[in-house]
Amino acid sequence: MKQKVLLTGFEPFGGERVNPSWEAVKQLHGEVIDDVTLVAEQIPTVFGKSVAVMEQLIQQHNPDIVICVGQAGGRLHITPERVAINMDDARIPDNQGNQPIDEPIADKGPVAYWSTIPIKRIVENMKESNIPASVSHTAGTFVCNHIFYGLMDYITRTSSSIRGGFIHIPFIPEQTINKEAPSLSLVTIVKGIKIAAVTAAKYESDIHTVGGTTH
Repeated sequence: MKQKVLLTGFEPFGGERVNPSWEAVKQLHGEVIDDVTLVAEQIPTVFGKSVAVMEQLIQQHNPDIVICVGQAGGRLHITPERVAINMDDARIPDNQGNQPIDEPIADKGPVAYWSTIPIKRIVENMKESNIPASVSHTAGTFVCNHIFYGLMDYITRTSSSIRGGFIHIPFIPEQTINKEAPSLSLVTIVKGIKIAAVTAAKYESDIHTVGGTTH
């Protein structure tokens, strides 16, 4: 059964010259793997506008699955997110100077939404390919969480059959030249995102295995 996966990546923010999420997903645009077509689009690192652009892209591409990808500088692994929370609390301004603090994303929305892609199966498949990966239980409170919550809220509001999720990735090496932070090569990240997209397309159900943390 043919399926289409929409992958989104962000534009650079916070003084960075590149954003590895966009650098990675754009390399996968147009690939077809086992009847799974990958489409990549860039979204702005801006509260509100990012969700509006994403909704337009969903209507344009009519995907079966949407996976948004974002940068989480300082993380060691590629981390599929389990949950999006209904809260914007920006430590820094977005790319248009917006800095919401303690503001709900959707006034009448639920406290949180669960990912509907098989995050643990994705992590295990990445590990089998020697890619550092783990489940994350916080997508933060910046535009990454904002777009993740916005995606799941859109799916719920439109009663769509689309499945959706979010994946955080580390810096790439060129971003850490003047900072002490872990990184992964872009090649590794691209490989990991490809595995995630194909796994999500092939499997609706997740596996029952340990993915929790003690802190």
